[in-house]
Amino acid sequence: MKKLLHSCVALALFSAMIVAGCGEEKKDMSMKMNNPHNIRGVISYKRSFGDLNDVQLATAKKIGIRPMESRESAAEMEGRLVEIAPCELYGMDSLTHSIPFLIPQASALLDTIGANFLDSLENKGLNPNRVIVTSVTRTKDDVKRLRRTNMNASLKSCHFYGTTFDISWKRFEKVEDPGGRPMQDVSADTLKLVLSEVLRDLRKADRCYVKYELRQGCFHITAR
Repeated sequence: MKKLLHSCVALALFSAMIVAGCGEEKKDMSMKMNNPHNIRGVISYKRSFGDLNDVQLATAKKIGIRPMESRESAAEMEGRLVEIAPCELYGMDSLTHSIPFLIPQASALLDTIGANFLDSLENKGLNPNRVIVTSVTRTKDDVKRLRRTNMNASLKSCHFYGTTFDISWKRFEKVEDPGGRPMQDVSADTLKLVLSEVLRDLRKADRCYVKYELRQGCFHITAR
C-alpha cells in the first residue's frame, strides 16, 4: 500500500513538472518575439543610400521598357511586365499615380526584399511586419497628373521603365497572428533600421540602387 502511495505521489510530481515545463516553454516562446537583439541599421541613411537619379536612370533605360504614354498602352507590354499585388511578402498602397507592373527582374527584387525583411525580423526576435510599396511604374500621363500637386515629380523619372518602385520607411503592415495571439507592436523606427540592413546588403550585392527619400518618406529602389 505504501509502495502504491509513493508511486502515485511520484507520478503526480512528475506530471506537475511536465505541465510546469510546458508552461515555461510556452512562456519562453511568447517572450521570444519580445526581446529584440542585434539591430544596428546603417551609419547614415543619406550616405548609405545616395544613388542619384542619373545613376538609376541609366540602368533603368538599359534594362527596362520604353516609357508608356498612357495606362491603356500597358496592354502592349504583355510579356515584358508582370503584375504585382499585395501578398504575404509585402503590402501595397492604393496606387493613384502608378500602375502595379514591373519587369520580371524588378518584381523578383521586390519579392526578395519582402522575404529578407521578414526573415531578418524573425532572426532579431521581432514580430513580423510587411513592407509597403507606395509607388511603382508610371506612365507619362501619370506624371503629368502628379506634377499638378507635386512639382518634384520628374519628367526624367526611373518609374517610366518598370524597373523602379518605392517602399515606405514610415509605415509597415503588421502581420496578425493566425491563432489570434496578441502581437506586440514594433516601432516604425526599429523596423526602418532592419529594412535599411536588408537594402544595404542587396545594394552591396549589386542587386539594386537605392535612394533615401526624406520628404517622400520612402526608399527609391531600381533593380540592377
